[in-house]
Amino acid sequence: MTMNVIKVICENDGSELQVKMGTTLMEVLGMLSLNNPQPFLAAYVNNRLKELDYQIYKPISVRYIDITHYEGIKVYHRTLFFTLDKAVSDLYPGRRFRIRNSVSKGFYCEIEGHDDLSQKEVDAIRERMRELVAQDIPIVRSKVLSAEAEQLYARRRFEDKITLLKTRPRLYVTIYTLADMVGYFYGALAPSTGYIHLFDVKRYYNGLYLAVPKRFKPDELERMVPQDKMFDIFKEYKQWGEVMEVSNIGSLNAKILSGDSSDLIKVAEAFHEKKLANIADAIYDANVGRGARLVLVSGPSSSGKTTFAKRLGIQLRILGLKPVMISLDDYFVDREHTPKDEHGEYDYEALEAIDVATFNDHLQRLMAGESVDIPRYDFITGKRQWHESPLHLDERSVLVIEGIHGLNPNLTPGLDENIKFKIYISALTSISMDDLTRIATTDNRLLRRITRDYNTRGSNATDTLRRWESVRRGEDKHIFPYQENADAMFNSSLFYEISVLRPFVEPMLREVPDTVPEYGEAQRLLKFLDNFVPVKPDEIPPTSLLREFIGGSSFRY
Repeated sequence: MTMNVIKVICENDGSELQVKMGTTLMEVLGMLSLNNPQPFLAAYVNNRLKELDYQIYKPISVRYIDITHYEGIKVYHRTLFFTLDKAVSDLYPGRRFRIRNSVSKGFYCEIEGHDDLSQKEVDAIRERMRELVAQDIPIVRSKVLSAEAEQLYARRRFEDKITLLKTRPRLYVTIYTLADMVGYFYGALAPSTGYIHLFDVKRYYNGLYLAVPKRFKPDELERMVPQDKMFDIFKEYKQWGEVMEVSNIGSLNAKILSGDSSDLIKVAEAFHEKKLANIADAIYDANVGRGARLVLVSGPSSSGKTTFAKRLGIQLRILGLKPVMISLDDYFVDREHTPKDEHGEYDYEALEAIDVATFNDHLQRLMAGESVDIPRYDFITGKRQWHESPLHLDERSVLVIEGIHGLNPNLTPGLDENIKFKIYISALTSISMDDLTRIATTDNRLLRRITRDYNTRGSNATDTLRRWESVRRGEDKHIFPYQENADAMFNSSLFYEISVLRPFVEPMLREVPDTVPEYGEAQRLLKFLDNFVPVKPDEIPPTSLLREFIGGSSFRY
């Protein structure tokens, strides 16, 4: 082999190639005979995600990914966002465009100063996007001096991106260009606009709804399901973030660097307490009005359900009620009896992972006034143990049950709906990277889970990352379909929390070896975390929901 020839191993089909130094991944793809129904959007090179224009200068192992891959769908979304941004810019020059939040399997967007879009205007935006896709405009990634990037951003009035640059200064930064548009993303994009074959744009509230393809059926759009309660929670927290002047990472960093982190923590915690008190008042009214005695707290993994339930209990005691706490996790069947998913992994998100029969027997007996011995699940051994002190309810007691299946009617089929008060909780991230790059709520929860699992459940970051896709599939199937059934919703995210999580989770992510597929995701998260100015946890109160994950809580778990 000459010095200018490099060995490439393609993991998709096991083939090996010899290519010249400087060959791009796109050129290698042209040399292969990969029969794939969907276009490849990016690739993992030695387990790190790269764009297809990546040039090869050393031996590599490459794995091409399409929209059906968990990172491939994100590549598709980012490319779609950039194209939509370009379309809006063409039609409304100088107007600020924002990707606000995910909703109903799609994304809600707004155009500054234009909150009453007509159907004709929405149709024009969609048509302009289709024109951009048909033109197959290249998306070019390049590294430039930060000073040059700042000038580019200033010409487009991208104050959000400029603030981030100034608070996390670097000599060089990566930018993307699409014709005359310039942007920053913390993940790969497709080579051109021609790769986003399917989308739709609709009127929604004060802005737009961007419909995206289904990951595993990419020739079909996700169905838009009304999520009015969820949308209202997002809207409330976005507005509150703007009032606090922490709507994006740059503004958050600026606050921290100016010494305002203490106030941020106090205000964020007080806001949680106020929302908790409001929910407790609603439960009290339901208890008096319709005899509600069973509070069901549901939400996806690492939402903070346990601490929420304990803090809610304090608020209920203030109102004269006697909360009795039960965790659904304690009703897990022993690990060897846990069902497995199609990949052969334990499916803790399945309802069948819960001993539903025993759980309902205990509920019926408690409601009848009996004393009941409650189990305790040990996550280390995967076995149930039993409490020595039985539970008992009296006339002022309210049973508070937290677990991912709380809103699933199949969990409590024999109980009257009038005695139930249902709460949905999730970490609905309230800040964004910038106007065009939202922070996925799943990333927020994943960082929490890595930290908690490492400290309390005997799992390293590699284990947690490996299981995360299975967890997400379970949430889509068993939790999210029921969220709009809730009587109340609670956003457990805190403005400052990722800044606090950073020093905890970074060492854990760095332990992920580059020999495993999870290495790429670990590196993505490390790159993401690098945008946050770290905050010490000293002033976080011991009752904070975040303490459930970083430790130091005054609650017993």
